[in-house]
Amino acid sequence: MAHPRHHGRNFRNNRTFKYRKNERIRLREVRVIGPDEQQLGVMATRDALDLAKKLGLDLVEVAPQAKPSVCRILDFGKFMYEQSKKSKDSKSTASKIKEVKFRVRIEQHDYITKLRHAEEFLNKGFKVKLTLTLRGRENQFKDIAMETMTRAMGDLTHIGSADFEPRIMGNRITAMMSPLPENKRKLKYNVEVEEEAETEERE
Repeated sequence: MAHPRHHGRNFRNNRTFKYRKNERIRLREVRVIGPDEQQLGVMATRDALDLAKKLGLDLVEVAPQAKPSVCRILDFGKFMYEQSKKSKDSKSTASKIKEVKFRVRIEQHDYITKLRHAEEFLNKGFKVKLTLTLRGRENQFKDIAMETMTRAMGDLTHIGSADFEPRIMGNRITAMMSPLPENKRKLKYNVEVEEEAETEERE
């Protein structure tokens, strides 16, 4: 009974320490990257640790899955701050992307509704990902699907610019648009909605 509890405690510790550093790296040898990104090659872990200490820095394991494990000599506090910042920036960027889905055989009314949603997102400063998924027999209409996506991007140039043109990935076609600078954005499909809101405000 004692052995499983001991194993579980080690597992929690491993989750707590995402990166092993200095004396916690209990390996015979590691591949070392210096503070200026230079490749120092494979060396005994003790020698790598001594070198890090001489430089007033830490030895941090960054790729434990590699053979041998890869370690970097760096300022651990600064490294963790940068990692945290990258994580926050990544989440922030992801939250600023909105998706608008099209169909290969889309009716004009539905098409305009999709453009209205995309325009609204771009006007609010979001990136917009346009997607069109082909299901079953629809895969034989990839040319039509590409035309639909290209047309949609062309119909949104008054408020956004293409990050990349429509591309086929399996049974899905995707494209990405970023909003134009705020002073260059123009509403085309949401003009009536905006006018109604302004009328309500005046009343």
